[in-house]
Amino acid sequence: MNIWGHFKTITRHKILVMKYCFRLGLYKQGLLHDLSKYSPTEFIPGCKYYQGNRSPNNAEREANGVSLAWLHHKGRNKHHYEYWIDYGTGVEKGMQGMKIPDRYIVEMFCDRLAAAKNYNGSNYTDAASWEYYERGREYAILHKESRELLEKLLLMLKEQGEEITFAYIKENIDYKK
Repeated sequence: MNIWGHFKTITRHKILVMKYCFRLGLYKQGLLHDLSKYSPTEFIPGCKYYQGNRSPNNAEREANGVSLAWLHHKGRNKHHYEYWIDYGTGVEKGMQGMKIPDRYIVEMFCDRLAAAKNYNGSNYTDAASWEYYERGREYAILHKESRELLEKLLLMLKEQGEEITFAYIKENIDYKK
């Protein structure tokens, strides 16, 4: 059980996401980002399964076959695509990704950038967020347009860097509505 290590990791992550959201004028989202991680449902397993170099949700899932912390987290945080999975209507049946408002795609981008920096430390490169996404890409249930925007931003970060990507977001995406 590593209370201090987990607290530092999630707080460092939250501060990075807040910095990126503030940079884009998403002040409320920056302030509220990942507050559920401090709830007992998420915080206690986070301390128990803390390793420092990856999400404790993965270790909880490996130990128990499910991560109750993750199920709690994804159901309360709209910047996770899993929040937006629902049953299709009409011709489309089964579980599918619903269109995610751009403000949450942008927060998702900020979240992935912060996580890559947090977990990779001095080994971070602008390609890290894309590489992590790419490892699970074929399993991600995302609406076509939401996937296209997220991938565009992650690839832009990888190929052109942080400054150009943030400038692109500010100039080309209507994410404040």
